[in-house]
Order: sequence, then C-alpha cells, then structure tokens
Amino acid sequence: MPPRGAHAERTQKSREALTAAAARLFAEQGYAATSTEAVLAAAGLTRGALYHHFKDKRDLFDAVCQRLHAETATALLEAAEAQPDPVDGLIAGCLTFVDQVARPEARRILLVDGPSVLGWERWNEIDRAHGFGLLVDGVREAVAAGALAADPEVLAHLLNGGLNQGVVWAAQSGDPTAMARLKAGFVQLMESLRART
Repeated sequence: MPPRGAHAERTQKSREALTAAAARLFAEQGYAATSTEAVLAAAGLTRGALYHHFKDKRDLFDAVCQRLHAETATALLEAAEAQPDPVDGLIAGCLTFVDQVARPEARRILLVDGPSVLGWERWNEIDRAHGFGLLVDGVREAVAAGALAADPEVLAHLLNGGLNQGVVWAAQSGDPTAMARLKAGFVQLMESLRART
C-alpha cells in the first residue's frame, strides 16, 4: 500500500488535471457543448476519478469558476497592495480585474456561462468570496481614509456591475479600442470621486 502522502498527492493531481482540462474545454466550447467524456479524455482520467472529486458536470464547473476567481483575486490584490494610496490601490486592483476577466477563457466562464449555469445566488456567493469581497474592502478603506467621497456599499456594487458588464461589452463590441476606452473611463470615474483636500 502506498504511503498516505503519495495517495493524497495523486488525488490532488487528478483533481487539478480535471479542473484544468475542464477550464480549457469550457472556455473553448462553452458549458453546454462540453461533455464529461471530453473532459475525461482531455485529462486522461476515468469516470471514477471524476465522480471521486465532483458530483456532476455542474459541480466541476463550480470548481473551475472558483479557481479562476481565486487566480483573479490574487492578481488584483497584488496590484492593489503595491500602491500606497488607497484610491490608487483600488484603481490598480480594478484594472487588473479587467485584464484578468477580459481573457477569453475567463470572460466566457465567469461572465457569460457562470451566472446561467450556477444561478445568480451561487455565482454571487463565489464572487463575494473572492474579487467582490476585495472590492468592498478596498472601497471601505478608501472612504475611511477620507480619500473617496462615496457610500462604500453602493459604490462597490456599482463598480462591480459596471466592470463586469463593461468587459463583456468591450469584448463583443468589435472595436479594438473598446477595452482601452473602458479602462480610461473607469480611471476618469474614480478620479472624479477622489476626495479633494
């Protein structure tokens, strides 16, 4: 019998292989067109391995969404924390969020398929646990420091909805300048809210 550590490592590797293969296929084909058989073939694993880790395809998709959200949250937190000013940190974090979710695979999974596959309640729960939770914290910090003039809860919801929709709009617009315009418009908006001393 292999040592317990070796078994745990194999189990973790098979879970990672499944989520990586599923992420690639969900991004390329969409959730509806991706079969569990295709995921298993891409991961080189058996159906038993899939059901050892996930209840069904939707549960696997949930795990993929969580992974993408966590990667995005890590990147935006690093960008925000590199700025000494709370408003600059908020801007940097949000611009990093835009860059992360504008990637075709993230956009399709998180912004297009995510809400319909998982339902708004679950999708929002995952979002609040990652990026949106950091956004709320960032807005509250900037307001508490006197650097932003806004209702933190309202502004966080407006920014979250606006950035999510803005990324979808920019990607679908056919305008190669749309993403740059979105980011410039966001910076302009944030600068207009900056408290003047």
